[in-house]
Amino acid sequence: MGKKGRVFVRGLTSETYGLGDFRQAQLAAERVRDDSIVVDDAKIGHSGDSEKSRTWWRIGPGDEDFLTQTLQVHFVELPGESSNHGHGHQNEAAFYILEGRGYEIHDDQRYDWEKDDLVFVHTDSVHRHFNPYPEKAVALVVKAKCSWMFMGLIQQGRSGPVENEEKFGPREDWSAIWTPGVLDRKKVIKPADCTWETTQLGRVRVMNAPERTDARQFSVDALELQVPAGSRSGKYWKMADEVHYILEGEGYALMWEVEAEIAEKYYARIAKEPTRHEFKQGDTVYVPQNHVCQIFAADGTPLRVLSFQNRLFKHLGYDNVAYLEDAPEYTASTSQIGELAGQA
Repeated sequence: MGKKGRVFVRGLTSETYGLGDFRQAQLAAERVRDDSIVVDDAKIGHSGDSEKSRTWWRIGPGDEDFLTQTLQVHFVELPGESSNHGHGHQNEAAFYILEGRGYEIHDDQRYDWEKDDLVFVHTDSVHRHFNPYPEKAVALVVKAKCSWMFMGLIQQGRSGPVENEEKFGPREDWSAIWTPGVLDRKKVIKPADCTWETTQLGRVRVMNAPERTDARQFSVDALELQVPAGSRSGKYWKMADEVHYILEGEGYALMWEVEAEIAEKYYARIAKEPTRHEFKQGDTVYVPQNHVCQIFAADGTPLRVLSFQNRLFKHLGYDNVAYLEDAPEYTASTSQIGELAGQA
């Protein structure tokens, strides 16, 4: 929260050209946050909650200590037989349903959802959440709102008449400037819509990514990673920062800072020693920009991890992930394939 209101975009200032001090302050912040951390209780500068619904923020641009504004994370809780207030904003949002079931009304269309679905609020959507059932519903909300704010896409608010209506002509169809074909894309991604694959990262199902041209979401990419008890993910290096949400299990993440050596060109220098970050179910784990990361499951505790990143990094030229070590399950599966090929 800001001193006078909600922070939509955080400023970045320096008296020198280098921004190393800012990065080091960011890297010094605690990266694991649990239910005790509420950085914004949605009482100032928000419009979504009703008398019954509740919203609280875990990560946002106004945080002290500051982590990131490429991704923002909050939760929405709807008690049984309730709804929140509707509103509209230009930025997209992705809702992962942690508990319960219900439905959305987006632009006067209904979209039903239940536990483990990923639900999209599309660009320029008037939307409202409903829970007509007796049990409560809880959603994890991840969005790249600041990307819209930086680009001046700030037309948002509650339903109501246009100010100074006499200055404007009749209504036009806003969708005329949307990407062609978006109305045919899915707004709810169910587990059955995804395929599990054993990859260098581990066993994953991709819920949203550029290659998923059936999904109506362009800003936040999402996948679920499963790590067997006592095992680990692949050790990977990427430029995009990430937010992991621990659905089940516990364990820790190792993260290696990558420094830029600016000589005749950019060189990467990976830290010799990682930092270690313990986590449990319900925690968020933040991985900063330009880091190497590896996730470990505790003995006897398999892990389910949601992973999110802002897709803008891919459009800026950071479209690759470098694997310094493959997940053990991937190594085993490729070895088995090699043995079978040798026997053929």
